[in-house]
Amino acid sequence: MLSIKRKEAILEVIKKQDVVTIQQLIDAVVASESTIRRDLIELEKEEQLTRVHGGASLQKRRHDEPSMIEKTTRNKEEKQGIAMYAAKAVQSGSCIYLDAGSTTYEMIPYLADRDLLVVTNGIQHVQTLMEYGIETYIIGGKVKSQTGALVGTKAVESLRFYRFDYAFLGMNGVALDGYTTPDPEEANVKQTAMDNSAKSFVLADHTKFDQVSFAYVQAVEQAIIITSPHTDKSKVKSLGKLTTIEVSR
Repeated sequence: MLSIKRKEAILEVIKKQDVVTIQQLIDAVVASESTIRRDLIELEKEEQLTRVHGGASLQKRRHDEPSMIEKTTRNKEEKQGIAMYAAKAVQSGSCIYLDAGSTTYEMIPYLADRDLLVVTNGIQHVQTLMEYGIETYIIGGKVKSQTGALVGTKAVESLRFYRFDYAFLGMNGVALDGYTTPDPEEANVKQTAMDNSAKSFVLADHTKFDQVSFAYVQAVEQAIIITSPHTDKSKVKSLGKLTTIEVSR
């Protein structure tokens, strides 16, 4: 296969899976490990991807954000496992904040058997919460067209009236620098929800670690991280001494 075609094939594989291993690329492209590694080095120089330990991921700008449809189709089983474990932390009678996002959305079916009050900024969450008979409040604000999240000054003002037993949040980046997200307005909403919660949890699949987006939310110590066995343990350890729960299905 010509070099240019091979590189195109590599990028197509990564676009479908977001993060891939070198072995997956060897199998998909049918090339030697040395050839794949050389192509990855060249593609990284061209700013087409980022090499990670044992593989590669797509190059992302700090302010880029995938749509809700893209989020819900990526790593779905991993997110369901994280969501199921997160729901176990919720006691009946609690008031919780459920952040907009694909992993927090997966929590909803696991919350149905308890007497709860849920506040959310996720437009897409509302109908499903109602279908499961969960008492739901939705905050005000501007709707983000890509993700259906309510953000902005009105959203922050709405949240200031509430106090939560638990907040469950999604993040685009989890790194030593802190929790981050591409949109400063959404970062303010997440920050306010965490400030008004007795306990905060960040639900993060393996692709969120060592990633830094444009807008800072909070220091990593401000929440308990729930992740999966797919996450590289060295990346978790690099965050220092904080509570990280690794779940399995």
